[in-house]
Amino acid sequence: MGIEKKTEASNIILGLDPGTSVMGYGLITIQKQEIKLLQFGVLHLKKYIGHELKLKKIYDRVNQIIEDFMPDEVALEAPFFGKNVQSMLKLGRAQGVAMAAALSHGIPISEYAPKKVKQSVTGNGNASKEQVAAMIQNLLNFKKTNYLLDATDALAVAFCHHLQGKTQRKNTQGWNAFLSDHPNRIKS
Repeated sequence: MGIEKKTEASNIILGLDPGTSVMGYGLITIQKQEIKLLQFGVLHLKKYIGHELKLKKIYDRVNQIIEDFMPDEVALEAPFFGKNVQSMLKLGRAQGVAMAAALSHGIPISEYAPKKVKQSVTGNGNASKEQVAAMIQNLLNFKKTNYLLDATDALAVAFCHHLQGKTQRKNTQGWNAFLSDHPNRIKS
């Protein structure tokens, strides 16, 4: 996908699905009511020896994505709780390094549980990765690709963040915003 120039009224969200073998990323832009796909992909980490080198590669790649696209917000999928403590520790480090890259640019970060992401995108908190990928492809209007499911998961995190932000903004705008949005409800 080509890089689009950011306009004043657009909002770019970077979604990240941190991992120690594969990290997915996806960028969407919201302009008025239209959501567009900017780019998505994966960072393959299995080829790097040593956890420290993998963490450096995650930091460097997230930093490069931020410099290339200048996102307004970053949304990450929070680690799910598993039985393997060592895996959870490594995943938490990967997420922390991705967060550090965003924070070094002063970008606000939000985290979402995997079930919350699935619920937001598919309506089912127990949806499979394949169901999430199919729905994201439909919502963002792109054809099936050979990318790993980590990339579509990252797009789902960004999409979830957009939906959550929209809900929060609606709920916190106050009476003036409500009245301007619903002038027919004002009685003279």
